[in-house]
Amino acid sequence: MSSAMKGAMPLSARLYATASTKGTEIKARIEDKRQAAYAGGGQKRIDTQHQKGKLTARERIELLVDPGTFREYDAFVEHQCTDFGMASQKITGDGVVTGVGKVNGRTTYVFSQDFTSFGGSLSKTFAAKVCKIMDKAVQVGAPVVGLNDSGGARIQEGVDSLAGYAEIFQRNVLASGVVPQISLIMGPCAGGAVYSPALTDFTFMVRGTSYLFVTGPDVVKAVTNETVTQEELGGAGPHTKKSGVAHDAFDNDVVALARTRELLSYLPQSNRAPSALRYSTDPVDRADAALDTLVPSDSHKAYDIKDVVTRIVDDARFFEIMPEYARNIVIGFARMGGRSVGIVGNQPLVSSGVLDIDASVKAARFVRFCDAFNIPLITLVDVPGFLPGTQQEHNGIIREGAKLLYAYAEATVPKIAITTRKAYGGAQCVMSSKQLRGDINLAWPTAELAVMGAKGAVEILWKRDPENRAKAEDEYNRLFANPLPAAQRGYLDDIITPSTTRQRVIEELEILQDKKQQNPLKKHDNMPL
Repeated sequence: MSSAMKGAMPLSARLYATASTKGTEIKARIEDKRQAAYAGGGQKRIDTQHQKGKLTARERIELLVDPGTFREYDAFVEHQCTDFGMASQKITGDGVVTGVGKVNGRTTYVFSQDFTSFGGSLSKTFAAKVCKIMDKAVQVGAPVVGLNDSGGARIQEGVDSLAGYAEIFQRNVLASGVVPQISLIMGPCAGGAVYSPALTDFTFMVRGTSYLFVTGPDVVKAVTNETVTQEELGGAGPHTKKSGVAHDAFDNDVVALARTRELLSYLPQSNRAPSALRYSTDPVDRADAALDTLVPSDSHKAYDIKDVVTRIVDDARFFEIMPEYARNIVIGFARMGGRSVGIVGNQPLVSSGVLDIDASVKAARFVRFCDAFNIPLITLVDVPGFLPGTQQEHNGIIREGAKLLYAYAEATVPKIAITTRKAYGGAQCVMSSKQLRGDINLAWPTAELAVMGAKGAVEILWKRDPENRAKAEDEYNRLFANPLPAAQRGYLDDIITPSTTRQRVIEELEILQDKKQQNPLKKHDNMPL
């Protein structure tokens, strides 16, 4: 446009034309930045991510949330660091994608670390993005899912990066027991970064691509002269079978995200919400005759407690937690009459279902989670006692076993226990006994509630009369190897036919759904840590 024509234009028109041009430029810049955020670290790094068998941060979110429901926050954020040449190295989004979406139609907050952007390293602004959605989740009462794939702290930012980690840890603690927190380890997670997943409720790993350790193999070699691979030190195998740090591991990102969606379906939105409900066509009054003969008549023979679980829950569906760790106890989620429940059961197939340190801690953490989020507890009892031996005693079985006792004793959710066979000694007290405020305590006719088994008791009581031990053992079995003595003292509410277990438990849950119980007012408890 010529200067003469401009001069001929009214002032209002010239101002409009200038504003229009400026607005178009701003819109273009915004769109360019948005596309830069979507691109992350660029196509080359995305290709490398795929070559490792890993999805990108955004691809993972797409699989986790319901289609078309994700709303991103802080997509335009960039770091403010100027040291070590960082002023000229900026990637829009700064290494993490944060926002909110729907999972199974319910609000869920998500952060997904982007390994293609600065290796997913944590900066001050990165941490601020994560903290923002964690704060929002607590405010509205919705779960938080963290998808971890990071090289650790951004070294160029020094203490700002460390402060960012601490800010996240603080929010993990404040959100604990308020909203469910789930961590997926989908790549490296090392150094201080490991403590955020450790503070969450459930941690899942991906086999072959995820690692979780405080110090890596190089540091271990320098300090201890021990040569170890990343997989041996902090892979999915060690953490699901030995350390118990991870609750399960899956073969790839896709399976891990699908299983996370399934887990969320069992959980309430927050501690203010009731236990999750889902309609089921499985009849409430369905009887299962196989249960009447499932427990062997010989108390020394094993059976699989998971056969009991799948026969009494809705549609035989059981979401097991920590299936490879402390296998002498089984924990997980199921539904009964459409209502989510937490299942705890001694496993006779592994060490006769004895309670040891690992089993006690595994079950205690699960019981406390269910109590925090209003999920009723169903306990299947077949326990010969606590594992004896110097290794257990010296490693603190007294303290660790007390954690499970404490968890059951403080729980105020509906608690139903079914003793299927053995319930001996202190372990009987621990497993949701009537004295620990168990609401309903049932037993099958095969149940035995006693201080110990007949053989052990007779060896003590008839120590100086070995000739009459056989007769004494028969007498002991007659008196104690059945549920009647406990029922006669009111320690059992009923002795039921095994095939009717499902209907009875669902009916009791219906009655207990409005249960109100509170513990004494206190700042916090002091459980034996």
